[in-house]
Amino acid sequence: MTNSRYVYSIIALSVYLMIVLFNCSVILIIVFHKSLHEPMYIFISILCVNGLYGSSAFFPSLFVNLFFKINYISYIGCVTQVFCMHTYSGCEMTILTVMAYDRYVCICNPLRYNNIMSLTSVAKLVVLAWMYTILLVSIHIVLTIRLPLCDRVILKIYCDNWSIVRLSCVDTTVNNGYGLFIASTFVSLMPILIICSYIQILRACIRSSKDFRAKALQTCTPHLITITNYTSNLLFELFMYRFIPTEFPFELRMVMSVQLIVGPPIINPLIYGLKMREIRIRIVQLYHLQSRKVNNT
Repeated sequence: MTNSRYVYSIIALSVYLMIVLFNCSVILIIVFHKSLHEPMYIFISILCVNGLYGSSAFFPSLFVNLFFKINYISYIGCVTQVFCMHTYSGCEMTILTVMAYDRYVCICNPLRYNNIMSLTSVAKLVVLAWMYTILLVSIHIVLTIRLPLCDRVILKIYCDNWSIVRLSCVDTTVNNGYGLFIASTFVSLMPILIICSYIQILRACIRSSKDFRAKALQTCTPHLITITNYTSNLLFELFMYRFIPTEFPFELRMVMSVQLIVGPPIINPLIYGLKMREIRIRIVQLYHLQSRKVNNT
């Protein structure tokens, strides 16, 4: 990438600024409008915060590395990036699972929704989603840093756990087994819980009126698009680098690995900002107000 490093660095900076703008707009809209202080919108804001977190662990360092032609990273810096990238990807899945549960309660138990999904319950679910991922990833990191390394070249343009483990010159069976366990929880257990939620939602919609089905579809469509996009990217990332890491051209590997970081932080605020009527109205009002102020000055 060094031959066109200035072009790539500007692209990286532009994408990062776009992610910050999109996600901060949705977060601020939800924070400053009390009518949006509901579980569904709180989870959307948490999803946007997680997108900012993952992007900030990748894009600033990529921009610096490209702009100043730096093609190395310290071991501590690499391990730190591993922790950030894996907690980002794990929290993305756990938050989407919690959102599926929220939609299930809202559609299948509407009369009990406010009691079940109180602000206290929402806070507990968010903390549980974060702590579950942080605990699993922390154990993964501890198992990795105990390994001696015999090489220093990673296959990606950012650090992840498998990129470090494959450089080890000792047996990595424990790391591989635990890595597959974590992967199975995020690409099997979480999607199964989401599918179970939507099966119950589908049953409720079948028994309900046409208007009820239309409203349920409106609230569930953004979540379904988000989970489908993220799960497909995550599966490709896991299987490609774990089983056939060098079979694909570097350019394709780079694009697909970056897509997991670029896609959700851009797509999520766009989908929820455009599909969720309440958020879309507030965003339009905000930018209309700003344009008025500019015109008046």
